Amino acid sequence: MGYKHKDLLGTRELSKEEILYFLDAAKEFKRLNLQDVKKIDYLRGKTTINAFYENSTRTRTSFEIAAKRLGADTVNFTSSNSSVKKGETLVDTMNNMAAMKTDIIVLRHPSSGAAKFAAARTEASVVNAGDGTNEHPSQALLDLFTMQEYGKSLDKNTTVSIIGDIARSRVARSDIWAMKKFGINVKLFAPKMMMPKDAEVFECKICKNMQEACENSDVIIMLRIQLERADGDTAFPSSREYSKFFGLNKDRIKLAKQDAIVFHPGPINRGVELNSDVADGTHSVILNQVENGVAVRMAILNTLINNRG
Repeated sequence: MGYKHKDLLGTRELSKEEILYFLDAAKEFKRLNLQDVKKIDYLRGKTTINAFYENSTRTRTSFEIAAKRLGADTVNFTSSNSSVKKGETLVDTMNNMAAMKTDIIVLRHPSSGAAKFAAARTEASVVNAGDGTNEHPSQALLDLFTMQEYGKSLDKNTTVSIIGDIARSRVARSDIWAMKKFGINVKLFAPKMMMPKDAEVFECKICKNMQEACENSDVIIMLRIQLERADGDTAFPSSREYSKFFGLNKDRIKLAKQDAIVFHPGPINRGVELNSDVADGTHSVILNQVENGVAVRMAILNTLINNRG
């Protein structure tokens, strides 16, 4: 069984088998990326557009590299330099892109549900590269891929701690939905104002402090404080206060398993959610996540192109 859908919008609706299909496909592209010549013509003659309505470094760049390594023609679109500034709607923008015979649109948008909305209204395949506080499926897939690479089993024997601004994190949601499909033990910890009010829907353990969150964890995923989504919330703690109670440092990482690995989707606020002695330490696999992101996104693009026939 493969993945047979036109779009990739989230991990919540993916089956365990579909997730494993993407992870297995990514292994081939990881091998390619380790060669001197990192190019294959799987997407020759195809066109992808990276339509980003929000800033991005890792996601947009890795999707662009992924498409080019597969041989596709790639265009980067930013809303700040487009007709969006003149009032053009999302639907009209997507339709204009599709009218240019675009095969895949990689969409990042500040509104939750934007990717699903766009996918239903265009013939092009849509990849959700982050929609509001909803989902970011390719990040979750690369997280699982990296876990496998470091020998972490995708089952109940693995414990993952997600710490930080969970309420506003689309990465956290995609990770949780994907990991729960495999029975992975997921723990959550955040300041009260950064924990979703409906967190019980995730069916995860809610921790009371950093000790409980880090203790016996195989993987620790640290999240950035998303002040741009705070909506004027003055209850946010200061950086110093946040680091004291919710930051990961060299002493707290000792509470985790000896071979624990540390993730961060980026960008890192050093000295806030993550100290440099951890970000650059032996437990950190953050740059490996970035590397694996290219392989996973190659797998996504190639799969959707094959589905188009």
